[in-house]
Amino acid sequence: MVLPAGFALPPLPYLLALVVAGGALAVALWRRDPAVSDRLVLALVLWMLAGAWLHVLHVVGAAPGAIDPLLGTPAAYLTTAILAGAVWLAVDAGAVATERAFAAVGAVVAALVLAVGVQWGLAEGTFAPAWPAVAAVLGVAVGIAVWLGLRRAYPGVGDAGAAGALAVVAHSLDGISTAIGIDLLGATERTPLSRAVIEFGATLPTAELLGSAWLFVLVKLALGAGITALLAESVREAPRQGRLLLAFVAAVGLGPGAHNLLLFSIMG
Repeated sequence: MVLPAGFALPPLPYLLALVVAGGALAVALWRRDPAVSDRLVLALVLWMLAGAWLHVLHVVGAAPGAIDPLLGTPAAYLTTAILAGAVWLAVDAGAVATERAFAAVGAVVAALVLAVGVQWGLAEGTFAPAWPAVAAVLGVAVGIAVWLGLRRAYPGVGDAGAAGALAVVAHSLDGISTAIGIDLLGATERTPLSRAVIEFGATLPTAELLGSAWLFVLVKLALGAGITALLAESVREAPRQGRLLLAFVAAVGLGPGAHNLLLFSIMG
């Protein structure tokens, strides 16, 4: 198996609604053909956080029943993508600063979802954000260090811009938050391939000193840096497509990483 535990499509009415809305949005975006800047990619961070945290509400049972089927895996991310795309189209059609407005709406959505999650943790008496905060700081710091080192070693990677930096930092955050969750908080890895890497790392002599998930951290850092380096040329030759590809790579790391941070914080 390569799909994570809990992967399931929503009930048919919800699935049809997602398919129809997603198809209509794709057509509208294709016709509108909005610009994709580095600032827009950075604004997407807030929507990635919102999607990850919406899924956390589903996991802990804190989501309203009417929308809960839309917040499983992978429906939560498609739901968020549709909402973000609709907002992107709306602000692009208006006479406002597109990236700022897009980011502002994303920030409001993410903050509301975060508040619901924290309130749930407080009500349950399981709110314990200390280790997740350490994971967040380390994940971002290590990711920035790897990005700067990558740019120093291969200056051409700098063409990937903010989208490239985001991709590297996102995968660093995912790797380090997962490692802290598994080695210090007793969490388990839901994705079979990632779990296999962690289990192999646990068999190595270094596991006693570094923990079982250290190899997973290295793999995530290598993936983030390697894919970013490969896509830097795409950003040079086709900026829009290259930035969108890097945004997707970042989402694959930032989504699980942000999910880990909130889930570990509110479940003690």
